[in-house]
Amino acid sequence: MSHYCDLAPAHPFHGPYHDHEYGFPVDDDDTLFERLVLEINQAGLSWLTVLKKRAAFREAFEGFAVARVADYGEADRERLLADAGIIRNRRKVEAAIHNAGVIQALQADHGSFRAWLEHHHPLPHADWVRLFRRTFRFTGPEIVGEFLMSTGYLPGAHRDDCPVQARILAAGPAWARPGGNPGAGTSP
Repeated sequence: MSHYCDLAPAHPFHGPYHDHEYGFPVDDDDTLFERLVLEINQAGLSWLTVLKKRAAFREAFEGFAVARVADYGEADRERLLADAGIIRNRRKVEAAIHNAGVIQALQADHGSFRAWLEHHHPLPHADWVRLFRRTFRFTGPEIVGEFLMSTGYLPGAHRDDCPVQARILAAGPAWARPGGNPGAGTSP
């Protein structure tokens, strides 16, 4: 089976994501929210489809500003469902809006979405899945695993011999901290 590290380099969409984002720690809540929305939208589709639509998603969701998306009402839902540039799935659109509101509550309780993730880290993959299912909408094992891997909370984004892996380790992902690797996820 091919690994993302074999497929992504030099690809016009996968390459930049693989080389500069996938597996690196993320500090910004809006970026964490973006990753969660993109992973939710990947369900049933290829990651390439999502990456090709990423710019349209950023525009449609106003840069993934958590506070703005959390305030979306029916007119925004309809606008998103009519936007041919994004994935127009009602359950996924509603999950994004709902999850933005959840993240706002987590920010109020923990200071940030990132602080909430840190509060629960480390957990094995199965425990993360249970936690996400209790907290968010549209978050099954694959979505949760990819979200956590892509943001540095679970290992497995890159092979150990991938040149990007050394840069990720230098950036200090949560899974690489002492006691921070109780379970791995999967690759895109």
